[in-house]
Amino acid sequence: MRLFRNSEIIGIAESALTFALESSRDSHPNEYMGLLRGEDARKLGLDRSGTVLSDVLVIPGTESNPVSATVKTSMVPNDVSAAGSIHSHPNGVLKPSDADLATFGKGDVHIIVGAPYERGDWQAFDTEGDPIDLPVLDVELPEKEFFDFTQADIDRELAPSEEDDRDGGWFF
Repeated sequence: MRLFRNSEIIGIAESALTFALESSRDSHPNEYMGLLRGEDARKLGLDRSGTVLSDVLVIPGTESNPVSATVKTSMVPNDVSAAGSIHSHPNGVLKPSDADLATFGKGDVHIIVGAPYERGDWQAFDTEGDPIDLPVLDVELPEKEFFDFTQADIDRELAPSEEDDRDGGWFF
C-alpha cells in the first residue's frame, strides 16, 4: 500500500494523453520522457474512487536520443501525486525494452507512445511490463496556479504610489 495514493488508477485524462502524443511527435526522432501525475477522480467530478492520470511532468535536464531518454533523478520532485512514467519509442514498437522494465518499479503505470504518435499509438503497462487497459477519460481538469500571485498583483506592485509622485517619479 502506498502512503499517499492508495487507490487504483482508473484512466488517463484526454488532455494528458494528447500532450504526451504531441510532445513525442515534437521530440521525434529522439525519445520523449515524462512522469505521470494523478488526481483523485472525485475531485474531477467522477462518481467513483480512484486516480486519474491528469498531468505529464517534464523533468528539466532530461537527455534523449533516438534509442533512449534519461531523466536526472536529482531533478525529480518529491511528489505525492506521482503515478508512473510515459515515454516514446520512435521506432513505433509498443513493447517495453529491458531498460524500460528496469525503471517500471517506480510508479503504478507506465505508458509507451509509438511513432507516428496518433491516437491509437500507445499502450499502458503495469510494473511488471504486462499490458493493461487504461481508459481515456474526458474530464475537466482544474486550473492550477503555478504562482501564488496574479497579473493584478504585479500591476499593483509596479504602479507609482503617491510617494513616488511627490518625489518626482521612480528612480531606476
